[in-house]
Amino acid sequence: MENLNIHISKSVFKNKIVYIGLFVAFVIMLLCFPNEGKFKYDYHKGRPWLYETLTAPIDFPVLKTPAELMAERDEAASKVIPYYTYDSGILNEQLHELSRRESEALLADDIEVVVTEAFRTIYQHGVIPDKTAVSQGKDVEVDNTNYIIVQRGKRAVETPEADLYTQSKAVRYIRSEIVVNLPQYDADSILTLLDIPGLIVPNLSYDPATTQLLHKEAVDYISPTKGMIYTGQLIVSEGETVTAEIEQLLDSYKAEYQLSMGYSGSAWKLVLGHALFILVILSLLYVTIYFVDVDILKKSNQFCFILFIVVFAFVITVLIRSISTTSLFFMPFAVFVLYMMAFFQAKLVFPIYMILLLPLLFMAEYGVELYTLNVFAGAVALVSFSYLYRGWLQFMNSLLIFIGLMLVHVAFELVEVGTLRELDYTVMGYLFLNALFVVAAYPLVFLLEKIFMLVSVATLKDLSDTNNPLLQELARKAPGTFQHSLQVANMAERAVAAIGGNARLVKVGAMYHDVGKLNNPQCFIENAAPGIDYHKELSPMESAREIIKHVDAGVELAKKYHLHQVIIDFITSHHGCSQTGYFYTKYCNEGGDPSKIGEFTYKGTLPATKEQVVVMMADAVEAASRTLKDYSAESISKLVDGILSQRISDSQLVRADISIKEINIVKAIFKKHLGEIYHARIAYPHKKQ
Repeated sequence: MENLNIHISKSVFKNKIVYIGLFVAFVIMLLCFPNEGKFKYDYHKGRPWLYETLTAPIDFPVLKTPAELMAERDEAASKVIPYYTYDSGILNEQLHELSRRESEALLADDIEVVVTEAFRTIYQHGVIPDKTAVSQGKDVEVDNTNYIIVQRGKRAVETPEADLYTQSKAVRYIRSEIVVNLPQYDADSILTLLDIPGLIVPNLSYDPATTQLLHKEAVDYISPTKGMIYTGQLIVSEGETVTAEIEQLLDSYKAEYQLSMGYSGSAWKLVLGHALFILVILSLLYVTIYFVDVDILKKSNQFCFILFIVVFAFVITVLIRSISTTSLFFMPFAVFVLYMMAFFQAKLVFPIYMILLLPLLFMAEYGVELYTLNVFAGAVALVSFSYLYRGWLQFMNSLLIFIGLMLVHVAFELVEVGTLRELDYTVMGYLFLNALFVVAAYPLVFLLEKIFMLVSVATLKDLSDTNNPLLQELARKAPGTFQHSLQVANMAERAVAAIGGNARLVKVGAMYHDVGKLNNPQCFIENAAPGIDYHKELSPMESAREIIKHVDAGVELAKKYHLHQVIIDFITSHHGCSQTGYFYTKYCNEGGDPSKIGEFTYKGTLPATKEQVVVMMADAVEAASRTLKDYSAESISKLVDGILSQRISDSQLVRADISIKEINIVKAIFKKHLGEIYHARIAYPHKKQ
């Protein structure tokens, strides 16, 4: 067995898939790691500053609060500055028309000069309609600052509306020019004679598309900063309560710190620090698996599944943190406990889960609280889902997880603040959704089961149900084999639990190990009808061939009913490469050639796991126990010792990962189990007549 353990250790270290998986996980996590240092201060508004007095080590701008930014955006959104384009061609057209009318009216030259010069003045400033396009049913609000933007050629200038002319204002201006410069004439008569109101045409046209675009840009571009903090200025004193103003300064310093990676050294040193942190996580993961369940390092699909869970949790943490640290309270990390529980034992699940949460301590702002919250939530899920896993009871798990999360959150509030009056209801809502989504996200386990070719606890429960179609057919066509399988399952489940194996997997494997006997149930004595001897007309070699067929037939049936490979492995390994001893001995006694032992040998696989070994032993012991005439403790012990010793001497366990100590424990369980089944019974006396 010492050589076997050395061989197992070597096979673990030679599994290249493990190292490839670790390397891929390392690269993915390093690429996803936020390119910034860790801000070393943890602070909350209303709580005391627990660190030394902090002065600004660098110059940094003070960021506006979200409320301030929103107020400025609202103010910008309420203002619209109309955009107009200047048409220089209209002036020439209107001057030409004015000249024509003046000629027809035979006006004096001094009148023509004054009116023409007034026209030039108003058009050079710009003429807009009496009612602007903005007020004529457009979907924007008129600006009250009396400014508009005028584009002349390639230049756009913000111009006071007072410097421009509406059509009515232009008419008044021309009239006033006539009154001032030509008092001897009647100004109104001249305006009427030349139809000046009809001659004033706007040369500024409203551009709604550009107005909307500029308005959107004005709303979108709001400066995020206000003022500066210079090197050496006080930010917060030791023990001082963190007010809203101080929190704003700390947030601004933190943002500048993270923007410059929060690191005074070169970028490659920061990357090296991240790489070492990831290396620590993956090393802890490997060591934990090695010392808790080394078999996983030999099963590539199981190891890759664990790596996937760790990397997936890391990537999700990074993504949610990039939105906001508070959103991490919403993340249902405890669901990863349930995903692993579906395939592994609790003794392995919880330490891996604690390693999986380590990035929270380094990356999250509320790292210690988030880590503690989720560790406790995972512990609650680990216990509660062991009992509450059917129907609506699953939602009781959410309630228990929420209570656990709230207890931890309240504990942190009492320690840090000393009161519950400032509980953040947003965080409480996140914790509620966190607990709810632990249950809601659980069905993804069935997708993971298919992707990584694993068998979940839920699948094993379904397969162990005797109402399963294949087991129903076995019970109907081969009732003796069905009863034998149930006895083997009970015995094996009890034994493997004692040596720390997967009891549920063993139970299912034992229930299906002889399913191949369905194809020819009368060939096997436990199903033979009274008075019928199937092998009477067959030679020992023919009988052996018929018996051996049930292994291959079982594999075919298992594939037909889509049983997982791990169940098929029990079918192929429950006889290993042993012989049909009864018919081989009969063949030799009848003068057959002993060298033809291969005709009497099963072409199965040798058991590799302790679960497969226990099923092989239980199958042989249960079948042999039916031949006992005396069910005393001595005869049962002799039977069990003989069967198991024969399996060892026949080299059926050379590939098995099981120790002598575990084999002795299995022996003891088998003996106890058979003794309880075949205990002495009281003989009832005959009633006297």
